[in-house]
Amino acid sequence: MKKDTLILSDSCFIIAELSANHGHDIEVAKETIRAAKRAGADAIKLQTYTADTITLDAKTDDFKISGTIWEGQYLYDLYKEASLPWEWHKALFDVAKEEGLVCFSSPFDKTAVDFLEELNCPIYKIASFEITDIPLIEYVASKGKPVIISTGIADEEDIRLAFETCRNAGNNQIVLLKCTSAYPAKIEDANLVMIKDMAEKFGVVTGLSDHTLGTLVPTLSIAMGAKVIEKHFILDRSIGGADASFSLDEKEFTEMVQSVRAAESAIGKIDYSLTEGKKKSRVFSRSLYVSENMKAGEVITEKNVRSVRPGFGLHTKHLKNILGKSVKVDLQKGTPFSLEFIQPNGE
Repeated sequence: MKKDTLILSDSCFIIAELSANHGHDIEVAKETIRAAKRAGADAIKLQTYTADTITLDAKTDDFKISGTIWEGQYLYDLYKEASLPWEWHKALFDVAKEEGLVCFSSPFDKTAVDFLEELNCPIYKIASFEITDIPLIEYVASKGKPVIISTGIADEEDIRLAFETCRNAGNNQIVLLKCTSAYPAKIEDANLVMIKDMAEKFGVVTGLSDHTLGTLVPTLSIAMGAKVIEKHFILDRSIGGADASFSLDEKEFTEMVQSVRAAESAIGKIDYSLTEGKKKSRVFSRSLYVSENMKAGEVITEKNVRSVRPGFGLHTKHLKNILGKSVKVDLQKGTPFSLEFIQPNGE
């Protein structure tokens, strides 16, 4: 990725996903954005579609959901209820700007991309189930903005095709997110090691789009090199809606952000130099001390010169070389040993 993109920095870029958590009330949506800022998010993400742009109004088995928390619903009905009104978008972009948050969206067809371009959308997200929509990915990539791609339902071939589609469109600003497309997802299915593997395999920034309950998985993702974390966010789960059950509220999201930032601090950077704290602690390390009173001419043994704490004496690496040699002065027990104590002829 280019060094000047919004989502490449030393710290993880944390996205609060608004999704369907608006309760069909624009004021709820606006307050959710403000709450995301209070919780420590870097960005708020919307979804830009209508039921007609994402599916068909068909009441056949193909369009009936099974095996998820939306069991028995038809796709058209689910998306009609969950969609964010397009006429809200500008106001929500404006609130995000006022709060200092990056606001962007997942488009689900070309008309949504064109609409978002009018709002100067700075980033585009390809949702997990759209990773196989190559014409959409190509059109999004052609806009020259960073493209974040969730890989929830994708195998390696799908990921590579989406990746190459962006590259062939002249767009190298690609982020791949490890995602488990289950709602909610099981912790044991998180497979976070993929974050690191995708970064190495594709040479891009990687991260996590998380649907597990709680904050453990996003926190652990930092150790795998996640530079982007996306998590569903809701003002209050009592609002209800399609995504409420696996979304974090303000308190939980705040805890996640704090845990992620703490994890980043704990991982730190590769640095073998000593901090001031480490330097001070060196006094408790081992060094060579006179462990018994010695007379001038006495031979050094492992009994009268020992490796002990603290660390003000001669480095322990010299012990083998000084054994059997004689000291030229009287020495008291507890004296930090020095090479200057040894007789010049070494005997």
